Amino acid sequence: MRHIRVIGVGAGDPGLLTVEAVEALRSVEAFLVLDKGETTAELTATRQAILERFLGADGYRVVTIADPPRDRTADDYAGAVEAWRDARSMAVEHALRTEIGEKGTAGLLVWGDPALYDGTITMLDTIVARGQVPLKYDVLPGISSVQLLAARHRITLTRTAGAVRVTTGRRVAAGKHDDAEDADLVVMLDAHLACERFRGQGAELYWGAYLGTPDEVLIAGPLDEVMDHVTAKRARLRAEKGWIMDTYLVRRPTG
Repeated sequence: MRHIRVIGVGAGDPGLLTVEAVEALRSVEAFLVLDKGETTAELTATRQAILERFLGADGYRVVTIADPPRDRTADDYAGAVEAWRDARSMAVEHALRTEIGEKGTAGLLVWGDPALYDGTITMLDTIVARGQVPLKYDVLPGISSVQLLAARHRITLTRTAGAVRVTTGRRVAAGKHDDAEDADLVVMLDAHLACERFRGQGAELYWGAYLGTPDEVLIAGPLDEVMDHVTAKRARLRAEKGWIMDTYLVRRPTG
């Protein structure tokens, strides 16, 4: 039976890999890489640097899989994501059948941690459920951008006896967290900085982009005072690179 190792490789810095992750890299015969093309060429280079650091320049094999495009204009967001994940699972299943022996071990490298807003586990469950390519898999956690955000800003994510909700920009923009009970929010996958809606509420903002890379950027302070700076900085960085990965914590007054 084929074996897949889902390896969380942190936010970009090879130094953030756990010892467990490094040992897992060394047990893999080929790494399956979903390639998004030139847009994310920098991320591809970072992944290569990770592999070369721990396995040597000639110590690994990569199987490149063209990442199916996702319909970002569809009104049915959940349906579009499900269709995209199905297409991904078919592409990975084909690579497993043609590139990995029946008793071979493949690796899937996941940015950050596979448990936070990542579809790899769901994709593999879909392949297992189809039953066309028998396989088993294990999951190794990684240092997430959320953990790194808190460390870089030298804060704790949770206040004393408090709670924090991890959510998406889409849900923030839809007003899902306007309730005072959701005072502390870690927001991921936010294309438009939905935290704008918290102006005038005495909130604090801790924002980070390209966390764990040489281009890391941090901004923190009262949201009303730093929001314009974050918006302008984010737009400039995205224009320069063609992509952006950012995460932030919004902390609103309680009581």
